[in-house]
Amino acid sequence: MLYRTLGGTGIEVSAHCLGTMMFGSVGNPDHADSVRVIHAALDAGINFVDTADMYSAGESETIVGKALKGRRDDVVLATKVHFPMGEGPNRGGNSRRWIVKEVEESLRRLGT
Repeated sequence: MLYRTLGGTGIEVSAHCLGTMMFGSVGNPDHADSVRVIHAALDAGINFVDTADMYSAGESETIVGKALKGRRDDVVLATKVHFPMGEGPNRGGNSRRWIVKEVEESLRRLGT
């Protein structure tokens, strides 16, 4: 596996990143199958995983959290916020309030 340094951090990440947009009800609702995919990627040397709060309304982050249990220290994990996670003007966007709330929710779902 080819690895690259992430900016000036000194952190080495695999050149390939596992995207998890299709894990959960939008793509593959079978959590066990998605966990197997994540484990196969990790076993192949991929150490960079990308997810988002909006992927299957947070379900993808929950699946990633299950898969990384006991292996979290070996993975560079990226998530993001912005898109609406429900109805109403305070359920999305880039306000400080929304970002802090969703970071806390993402950390909870990811178990990290």
